[in-house]
Formats: sequence, C-alpha cells, structure tokens
Amino acid sequence: MKYNLKIQKNAQKSLAKISEPFQSKIIDKIYTLANDPFYNAKKLIGREAYRIRIGNYRVIYEIINDELVILIVDIGHRKNIYNK
Repeated sequence: MKYNLKIQKNAQKSLAKISEPFQSKIIDKIYTLANDPFYNAKKLIGREAYRIRIGNYRVIYEIINDELVILIVDIGHRKNIYNK
C-alpha cells in the first residue's frame, strides 16, 4: 500500500532554505515515507504527528490513513523545529 505525499507551503519554504547535500537527503527520506510511513519514525507527544531524523534535521508529518496521505507539516533543524 503506497501513500501519497503532500507538503504544506511552510514546509516547502523551509526545505528550500536548506543547503545541499542535506536538502537531497531530506527529499530522498520523504519519498521513502510513501512506502512505509512508520519506518524509523517517532510519535510526537501532545499531537497526532510523527517525526523522522535526517542528521541534524527533522521532518514532522501526519498520517491520514483513510485517504492514504502523508502530510509533511514542517521541516527544520533539530534545535528550532519544536519551538514553532
């Protein structure tokens, strides 16, 4: 079962600000979520969202199972991502 990926505008803007080679690594990891959204994911406390780690960067996303959609909510450096 393959999930569709949707990225919110603010996450797209955050991704555009990240320099290479980190940006490419993050994009590759996001595409792997479509096949298995729970692989290496950690459930966030206090909200219905998950996060994956790519070096010092984090991708926060929500899984909408009834529509088979993964919604990328935010992307950023680990020291800033949870303060938004």
